[in-house]
Amino acid sequence: MTPLVRPATLDDAPALSRLAASTFRETFAHENTPEDMARYVAEAFTPERQAAELTDPAGTVLVAESSADMGAAGAELVGYVHLVAGPAPAAVQGPAPLELKRLYVARAWHGQGVAQALMDAALDAARARGARSLWLGVWERNPRAVAFYAKYGFARVGEHTFRLGDDAQTDWLLARPLD
Repeated sequence: MTPLVRPATLDDAPALSRLAASTFRETFAHENTPEDMARYVAEAFTPERQAAELTDPAGTVLVAESSADMGAAGAELVGYVHLVAGPAPAAVQGPAPLELKRLYVARAWHGQGVAQALMDAALDAARARGARSLWLGVWERNPRAVAFYAKYGFARVGEHTFRLGDDAQTDWLLARPLD
């Protein structure tokens, strides 16, 4: 079953906080120290931080939910994507760039079309915002994500440093035009 993808609302902040923290841990805990993970999650995924991101006019957050009654109160969030307008790194040369800041899906929903539904919705949302290119940073040690983005036409254009707690990690910068 492909979940419903919809714009996130302020009411989603608590559930989005839990989903963001759990998917980040599912994806990266096995490659990082518990201390670095705890520090990053405690800063990046609080309900207050999610509420701030949901009300930021520069951002667009879409959520995927699954329930017998899609859109009903109590539906389970199973994935999300966060787009952000702002300056792009110098390596990103595309016109009118928009950042794909995060795209995560709960592990139990991997392989069920959720990531594809979120990416398709993100591409549509980026175009609707007037973006002509999309860029993102992906950890060089996340081959699943690198392969997923390659399927969507993203190509490596550079790299930058991402801090996870005390650990400086290399993220590859990927970009693609929006035709």
